[in-house]
Amino acid sequence: MSLRWLDGYLHSPVMIIVLGHVDAGPGTIDDALALSLDHVRRSREEPGCISHQVHRDVENPYRLVFVERWTDRDALTTHFQVPESAAFAEAVTQLAVEDPVMEIYTAS
Repeated sequence: MSLRWLDGYLHSPVMIIVLGHVDAGPGTIDDALALSLDHVRRSREEPGCISHQVHRDVENPYRLVFVERWTDRDALTTHFQVPESAAFAEAVTQLAVEDPVMEIYTAS
């Protein structure tokens, strides 16, 4: 078993990883990106959030890719229950050209 230093803290290699993406359109990508940046910055302050990032896909400039790491499933469940998280999901879905995708993994 290996341990890695992440963000100044020693974390066990067991964590929850969330990967997702949203495909916006040419007329909505800037708004989707602004909403996403606000969301990830706020989420980073939540208990149990190891990291929360949004990236722009280099092959599809209208796709925003999310990478999140959480200490455990309880922290992620709490994140989903935060009213601002629900508001973000609803707002970004309205800007998307198809339903956003989210995959949740337990890494060990």
